[in-house]
Amino acid sequence: MRQGQNGGSRGGVAVVIAAKDEADRIGATIRAARALPGVDLVVVVDDGSADTTSEVARRAGARVLAHGRNRGKGAAMETGAAGVRSADLAEPGAPPRHLLFLDADLGETAARAAPLITPVLDGRTDMTIALFPATRLRLGGHGFVVRLSRAGVLRATGWEPEQPLSGQRCLTRAAFEAARPLASGFGVETGLTIDVLRAGLRVLEVEVRLEHRATGTDLRAQAHRARQFADVARALAVRGLRPTVRRRPGRARGRAAGGEPEREVGRPSRGYRRD
Repeated sequence: MRQGQNGGSRGGVAVVIAAKDEADRIGATIRAARALPGVDLVVVVDDGSADTTSEVARRAGARVLAHGRNRGKGAAMETGAAGVRSADLAEPGAPPRHLLFLDADLGETAARAAPLITPVLDGRTDMTIALFPATRLRLGGHGFVVRLSRAGVLRATGWEPEQPLSGQRCLTRAAFEAARPLASGFGVETGLTIDVLRAGLRVLEVEVRLEHRATGTDLRAQAHRARQFADVARALAVRGLRPTVRRRPGRARGRAAGGEPEREVGRPSRGYRRD
């Protein structure tokens, strides 16, 4: 039986990384992810890259799955989770791995993702979401797509996340299955949060010192944000919500063990880039 990080039978953690044209950073991200506590598998989904992302990922020790064409972040996450499921089935009697989704461009800072894993392994929550300190300072709550997603999650669940588009998440297999099928494209994080909470599961935001490539302000970046907006609006519409943008001040915060700030929400269980 596969062992947990402390020698128990809680199961390991599989890292799933959706990547497109990330040959320059994917190697460092994988090496850092493989060193995280509890991680015994890294799966990279090459979502139609035109560069050497797949080759670099294999050399860094990841199991690589590839899409022949770009299918979007949600589809890549589904493919990665299916790859993990296949690996689990090859180990009869072992508990299913938890899933840790990381962005391909985190580089060496992926080694700081451990605070996302521990609450899930300990059974304190069903899904963790990373709060990026640098992003919190830069956005200041003014990102247009962030506000759309935040307002949608609030209306759907009664909870207002601070960074609803954060792609760095650790969750149990049960939580992941509760959110399937995932929302398409860049609406995946919004849909995932809504679906997990609507299933009566717990969500915890954790401040983690991760860093990714910043999104610029040129025409290409603006086009990217427009695609984000469309995907988030579609995810909300599918879930019976009419997209609106609003702000609500004041979000209570707690403190986690070890000094990491946390915010938890959810009813007790029964018994590619951001703006």
